[in-house]
Amino acid sequence: MSRPKSRIPLILGLTVAGAGGYYLYAAGGDPKVAQKKVEHDAASASAKLRGDLPSSGKEAQKQGEELSKKAGAAIDSTVGDVRAKLDQADAKVSAKLHEADGKFQQLKADGSKQLDQARKDTARELKDSADSFDKTVEKKAAEAKSGISSWFGFGK
Repeated sequence: MSRPKSRIPLILGLTVAGAGGYYLYAAGGDPKVAQKKVEHDAASASAKLRGDLPSSGKEAQKQGEELSKKAGAAIDSTVGDVRAKLDQADAKVSAKLHEADGKFQQLKADGSKQLDQARKDTARELKDSADSFDKTVEKKAAEAKSGISSWFGFGK
């Protein structure tokens, strides 16, 4: 015996026999009920392939438009909320920046006053030290002068 060149007819025959057995078994052995079930499943498969499902065509387009409108509204709402929050944050940052600038100016003024006061105090202390040094030098010079003059008989 020669082998057939293709096994496709055998596979198709077994598939059809298996499907027939399934429908006959599911119908409880009644061939008329099995035939109705096959026709119903075939019609359902055909409807799916043709696109006659309830949510196809114009109805699907309407549903898509409604969903896109809802999504667009949600996105617009979210963008609006984000913008409002950004504006609030910007206002807070501006207020804090103004407050920090005021504190900086106050510290700058206080630092300038303290620096000026320290300069004046240092100048006064330096002047007092110089005056004290001058007095001490003049006193010692006078004492030395009187000591030297007394050697030559001009002093006390």
